Amino acid sequence: MITVLGSINMDLIATVQRLPAPGETVAGKDFATAAGGKGANQALAAGRAGSAVRMVGAVGNDQFAAPSLELLVEAGIDIEAIRKVDGATGTALILVESSGENAIAVIPGANGHIDETSAMDTAGLMSPGDHLLLQLEIPAAAIRTALQAARERGATSVLNIAPLTDEAVELAANADIVIANETEFERLAGVSSMAPEERENALMDLHGQSGQTIIVTLGAEGVIAARDSALLRAESLPIEPVDTVGAGDTFCGYLAAGLDRGELFDAALRQAAVAGRLACLKPGAQPAIPHRADVEAAISR
Repeated sequence: MITVLGSINMDLIATVQRLPAPGETVAGKDFATAAGGKGANQALAAGRAGSAVRMVGAVGNDQFAAPSLELLVEAGIDIEAIRKVDGATGTALILVESSGENAIAVIPGANGHIDETSAMDTAGLMSPGDHLLLQLEIPAAAIRTALQAARERGATSVLNIAPLTDEAVELAANADIVIANETEFERLAGVSSMAPEERENALMDLHGQSGQTIIVTLGAEGVIAARDSALLRAESLPIEPVDTVGAGDTFCGYLAAGLDRGELFDAALRQAAVAGRLACLKPGAQPAIPHRADVEAAISR
């Protein structure tokens, strides 16, 4: 069983020719709304990958609460532990340029109500051998408590250190598996602008010091990971991206699903890398998350 403790948002998405510079106004082409939030995105990805998933989080009492949960319900995600609080549901304001790159501003809303009590309640839902999937769009105190509780319950914790926060390095030290992109990994390593060989060396050094599984996603260049004293790689898919906003979350959900099913780590890593790239072929985060059959078909090709 995978338990996701994390954010639930409604995404407000504008498509523009290019991202504006500070102080600049640019014309947009399209606008859409879609359910999002890194926690909900990763829960949906794990569900579409075929795993049993429980989502723990909070929504507001506004017009965004119900639509933010629609795709989770459709996918069979257990949402019984999602609280409704006074105020606004979390929102994300997303600009997507023609190349697929994006800029995002997140307003926490109800996600800010997730606290240590929420984390302890989450722990009570887990059993030994379960996986706990976390991100950094909820208060650090809740993440810290959940990581400790997962260890005490015999569950494996998977922490995606996105979006990068001041507490990221401290929190990452308490997770069993850490997932970062290039920029986030530089914060972990304490080094900036690393060449590929330097990044791999830093990855193995960190792994050797902590014993943790550490994964670095590299976009079109695939994924590298350090596990059991070995450096592993998974190739990406050659695609023309439409929107990269949900790629990282799709990767995280699929990786957790593969591990929860007991797959070999390198197979789970490859499937997650392919799923993450497929998520770049459609606009929006949750609508773009592929189903397991699509990922398996892409791998077989």
